[in-house]
Amino acid sequence: MPSILLVEDETAIADTVLYALRAEGFEAEHCLTGQDALRAAQGGTHDLAILDVGLPDIGGFALCRELRRGRDLPVIFLTARDAEADRVLGLELGADDYVVKPFSPRELVARVRALLRRVRAAAEAPRAAATGAFEHDAEGMRIRYHGHALDLTRYEYGLLAALLARPGAVLSRAQLMDRVWGDALESGDRTVDTHVKTLRAKLRALAPGEDPIRTHRGLGYSLELAGR
Repeated sequence: MPSILLVEDETAIADTVLYALRAEGFEAEHCLTGQDALRAAQGGTHDLAILDVGLPDIGGFALCRELRRGRDLPVIFLTARDAEADRVLGLELGADDYVVKPFSPRELVARVRALLRRVRAAAEAPRAAATGAFEHDAEGMRIRYHGHALDLTRYEYGLLAALLARPGAVLSRAQLMDRVWGDALESGDRTVDTHVKTLRAKLRALAPGEDPIRTHRGLGYSLELAGR
């Protein structure tokens, strides 16, 4: 059965979650602190991590970054904070779900099952599609450039994926806002422009002589591939 790493400093909450997970057949290991979790995760044997955001030593967001170094570990955050900024930050750091306290342990287990199903489906999906120097794994939401995995935020990934879907086509800022940001509170041309700037910097770091994102003044942006 899948192995779950639970990092929660409130023992009463941890006990109910552990009981619910084990009752459903999961293996579950509990750590009280972030440092304990880093030691427990060294073997890379866990299939999913449930992290409390408000840990006493390492914040849950920082712990998420450390646990995901070198592997795509699925992560669910537990938090007493319901602020939209916290949820967005957690998701941009790579977390897959966000559960606000108080919560139902049965609902959390259902989310664990759903997330593990998505992970298995992504692993069984066809190989990523290559487009020029890019390799896009849409199921896994990962993009490689010249053979190197790009470390992208949620919106940087969405922006590049939208351009990759129609190479050579000019997409207006309004189109990109609609496809990438949707109903997010952020809006305006500067939002798109700022993310294009950070995305360009990451691409240039891997291929200094290339700039595949082309600016069309007054129109928008396009992705130009070598040889097109």
